[in-house]
Amino acid sequence: MSVALGIDIGGTAVKFVALSTRGEILGRWRVPTDESSAEGVPAAIRSEVRRIEHQFGMAQPIGVACPGLVRRGGVVIHWMKGRLNLLENLNWEQVLGRDAPVPVINDGHAALKAEIWLGAGRGCRDLVMLTLGTGVGGGILSDGRVLSGHLGRAGHLGHLSLNPSGEVDIANTPGSLEDAIGNCTLARRSAGRFRSTAELVRAHLEGDALATKVWLTSVDQLAVGLASIINALDPQRIILGGGIAAHARDALFVPLRERMNACEWRPTGVPVEIVAAELGDEAGAIGAAKHAMEVYDAS
Repeated sequence: MSVALGIDIGGTAVKFVALSTRGEILGRWRVPTDESSAEGVPAAIRSEVRRIEHQFGMAQPIGVACPGLVRRGGVVIHWMKGRLNLLENLNWEQVLGRDAPVPVINDGHAALKAEIWLGAGRGCRDLVMLTLGTGVGGGILSDGRVLSGHLGRAGHLGHLSLNPSGEVDIANTPGSLEDAIGNCTLARRSAGRFRSTAELVRAHLEGDALATKVWLTSVDQLAVGLASIINALDPQRIILGGGIAAHARDALFVPLRERMNACEWRPTGVPVEIVAAELGDEAGAIGAAKHAMEVYDAS
């Protein structure tokens, strides 16, 4: 049986998913992200791929998802500043010692492709996805096509500005959506009290006044950002994924939908669907494998 392998490189872990070409998940694994040296991440991934192939045989194709901007041609990340910058200009065909190309895709785009294929985006032609985690990634499906843009910036919805007077984020955007809700700024937003959004939401649900203020402020800013995205892109559905959405659940979706009632433009009176991602934190790896299948089918 032909086995495709998707690899998703994140700030805390690298996820691996082996799939059949029909989308059946054959195995899933993860290893910690080791940034202690320039070779740490590539060496760990090489080792895990060898171990997986010892079990399943040669994986073909292999795809890689990671943060940053993918250079045209789709084999390397050409911009990844601040977090995981060791990924810049790594050629994964060489890293993994393959004879065939190893396509690379932005992790937000990969998660979107996975949800279109097997998850909450099935049947849609106009769709937006945001991944809420350390930062805020995303992807845009417009008239059935995932947008990448001129330099690969399309879909980086976390870098929309909500406050022109705010502090600049990793992409030099003032007062960004990413900084409004991402884990990367939570310590600052909570005066050092909370280190993870899961901890923040727990405290909010237990009645902690500061936690409630911080959390609902972030949800309000997310709603305003989504209203702007809707006005710009007119999607039929918005998918929220990533660790924050997965852990917060109703603590996110209930107040978010209430706030959208006040700020969303609804010419027909019908709101845009806002739904939870279905594939969890494996979406990036699944999407990397799907993208690699598409590249191989087109070659």
